[in-house]
Amino acid sequence: MPAAMPVKLDPDAIASALRELNMTAATPWEADAGALSKTFRFKDFVEAFGFMTRAALIAEALDHHPDWRNVYNRVEVRLSTHDVGGVTSLDFTLASRLDTLIAPSPLPDAL
Repeated sequence: MPAAMPVKLDPDAIASALRELNMTAATPWEADAGALSKTFRFKDFVEAFGFMTRAALIAEALDHHPDWRNVYNRVEVRLSTHDVGGVTSLDFTLASRLDTLIAPSPLPDAL
């Protein structure tokens, strides 16, 4: 049975979900031009590419793929659901999952 088509969120629903998403985010997501966006910054290219690799596995499992760009230690991410022409709950699910990838490491920096 195919998954149900996500429903495009109205501006009030986006604002509410964005407030909730950003309550625990190290850096906030923004909503603009029918998409969620955020720039993740890392120590270097290897960390940025590692994030993208882990993010790709999550995106594939959700069957929802980001528009993104990598420049050295930065990964710019834009999330929207192209099938409905805007932001859906699926975008917020992926955004939340991406944020979990940058949670602080339990190991000290010296290791």
